[in-house]
Amino acid sequence: MAGDVRKAMVHSAVTLFRERGIAGTSLADVIEHSGAPRGSIYHHFPGGKNQLAAEATAWAGEVMNRMIGKFDDPIELTRALFEFWRAELSENVQTSCPIVAAALGAAESVDAYRAAGEVFGKWERTIADLLVRRGVSEERAVSAATLLITSIEGATVVARARQDTRALDRVEREMTRMLGHLLVDSA
Repeated sequence: MAGDVRKAMVHSAVTLFRERGIAGTSLADVIEHSGAPRGSIYHHFPGGKNQLAAEATAWAGEVMNRMIGKFDDPIELTRALFEFWRAELSENVQTSCPIVAAALGAAESVDAYRAAGEVFGKWERTIADLLVRRGVSEERAVSAATLLITSIEGATVVARARQDTRALDRVEREMTRMLGHLLVDSA
């Protein structure tokens, strides 16, 4: 039961951080959203909001990293990532990546900020490993992985601000072309 309450608070924190950012989310918001008892924040997260934000960031990052790791084809992965964000934004145009929220929220949670850097590094490594398995050199694989991550995150921010997904569509087209050329050049 205690594990369920803790998990509910982490999931609620991720949801709220995606919509409001870390600074715009209070511990009371997380309690209300999760339905957790009032005293449970400091019971489960003695480090307060900083600890909760860091754990939520790491958890959300790991969920996405596991999804990324299931792909054997970089083009299919790219399409799936862009489709994921199109679906998320279609459901709620005010949503964004909780990892970006943590990266931008250093003043609110330095531990979440650090966790965001680690998450981006793990995603980069997972994507680069996929590209290396497909014959791309290590250096080009890491560069392409960084470009893919930053392109998706940037397109998501633009799509949210414009309240439409055209930026995602355009960036996806270019990223799949670039990756297609990279794979052909490496064959």
